[in-house]
Amino acid sequence: MKFTLKNVIILSCIVLLSNTLFAKGLTLKSGDMMGQISINQVFNGFGCSGKNISPQLEWNNAPKDTKSFAITIYDPDAPTGSGWWHWIIFDISKDVNQILTNASVLNILPKGAIQSKTDFGKNEFGGACPPEGSKAHAYITTIYALDIDKLGLDKNTNPALVGYMINLHTIEKSSIVTYYKR
Repeated sequence: MKFTLKNVIILSCIVLLSNTLFAKGLTLKSGDMMGQISINQVFNGFGCSGKNISPQLEWNNAPKDTKSFAITIYDPDAPTGSGWWHWIIFDISKDVNQILTNASVLNILPKGAIQSKTDFGKNEFGGACPPEGSKAHAYITTIYALDIDKLGLDKNTNPALVGYMINLHTIEKSSIVTYYKR
């Protein structure tokens, strides 16, 4: 094909039309977590001195058969052999599409949402705190669209079981990866 102005315009129209015709999948965004983790999402303890503020999260384009949502923040680089769960929330209503900044500690999560235990042993967000001198750790924040209203678990359920149940009922998911090194 010869690249004339007419051909470029036609190709541009095809690209724009295809973006409109094909539905976009589940998308997760955050005004707080972009690229590198800020001091706000760093843990306060274990030698770290961050603010330990849970991030703002927003999602859209959920599949039409979504019955609830779950959110996890996970560090696969933690030197534990099994990674590190920093935040787990489930039983989020299908009508919800955001979590506010510091919702974990302020207890302003959506009605009915459950924060289960993290690897910090608490039912709340625990920020990044990789070992000093280690490589930058990846922190994977994921929203899951689920095919079930309630997972049937409670706030004391361990992270591995919650993760298993989330994966068992996931229709679609979207993640943001951020990094932190100290």
